[in-house]
Amino acid sequence: MQAGKYESSNGSAGTAVTFLLIGLGVGAALGLLLAPKAGRQLRKDLRRSYGDARDTVSEWTDEAKERFADVVEKSSDFADEVRSKGQPLSDLLRRR
Repeated sequence: MQAGKYESSNGSAGTAVTFLLIGLGVGAALGLLLAPKAGRQLRKDLRRSYGDARDTVSEWTDEAKERFADVVEKSSDFADEVRSKGQPLSDLLRRR
């Protein structure tokens, strides 16, 4: 019998969070559907839960967009800095 090596997946934390949110949503929906409530109260709860989830996802999306914009800006600044520091070396190598 051959023992295998443990290899971590290359998935990101975003994937794990996505599956967590899907699981929470399905669990919450099933809990609401199986709870002994009147139809009107259940629909009201579902609307409220849907609105809360939509607001939360919207906030997370906005935050992700802001973080992505920050990363793009920082990487652009870093690339400009590297380019400016490497220019004298590039000029020197071209002269030879």
